[in-house]
Amino acid sequence: MSIVLDGKKIRDEILAELRPRIEALKVKGRPPALAVILVGDNPASQIYVRNKIKACHELGIRSLDTKPPASITTEQLLEIIDGYNRDANVDGILVQMPLPPQIDAQQILLAVDPAKDADGFHLFNAGSLVANRPAPRACTPAGIIELLKRYQIPIAGKDAVVVGRSEIVGKPMALMLLNENATVTICHSRTRNLPEECRRADILVAAIGKPALLGADCIKPGAVVIDVGMNRVTDESEARRLFAHEPQRLANFAKNRNLLVGDVNPRAMRDLSSAYTPVPGGVGPLTIAMLMSNTVRLAEQHLS
Repeated sequence: MSIVLDGKKIRDEILAELRPRIEALKVKGRPPALAVILVGDNPASQIYVRNKIKACHELGIRSLDTKPPASITTEQLLEIIDGYNRDANVDGILVQMPLPPQIDAQQILLAVDPAKDADGFHLFNAGSLVANRPAPRACTPAGIIELLKRYQIPIAGKDAVVVGRSEIVGKPMALMLLNENATVTICHSRTRNLPEECRRADILVAAIGKPALLGADCIKPGAVVIDVGMNRVTDESEARRLFAHEPQRLANFAKNRNLLVGDVNPRAMRDLSSAYTPVPGGVGPLTIAMLMSNTVRLAEQHLS
């Protein structure tokens, strides 16, 4: 029977381990501080930022929230970031993506001081990951590595396949698995014979952003499946196809008229894998936990 990899459980472990470190920083002079910049009023971004701020408050991390209008220019946003870069009492800076189309997002990410890059997206920190040097790591893939280690799932020597090549998940995930001595294949929209490539995986990470794209033909029996996808299904026939084996999920669909599904067919994942992350409740909770971990680590460096 498959093991359900409980992201909430691992999140709680990580946060519990951060609390004494935060208290120690307070004794040194101040709590860690995270500046969060949310441009405009994107509903999904508002939810993400609200959850990040809530986690800060619960841990005792000071949060500084800036919410400029969607009409802000690149130059004006750069001024806000420069202010936080210069503030010695700010340890981490997070610019919530996506940004409005008139903003040069790459210029914004590069403007964040690498020593305050709580998301681990700056090119300097991405390069440090390539070189396997200490630096803030992208939060979602870092959380997945923590999940695998804390469930004592071997990585070294395993064949790992990452489906997706984004700068936020796919590429850093592949590098982190490589740094843990896995043999890594990256697949994407132009990969030929995707199921055959996926079936080679002892560890399959799906991060392509397409609901239930990977079916039973993509999963080697006994593989560990990490589903990063968070896709909302609103079509009733699709919900019934995917969750015919889960009456409670279908009841929830009938009530809410939508369901969350990952990038892997949920039944195939449950039936074929040795361990898997559910959607929701798997990878998602780990992202904010690793953001908090990055912020605390940066504060420790600044206050050392």
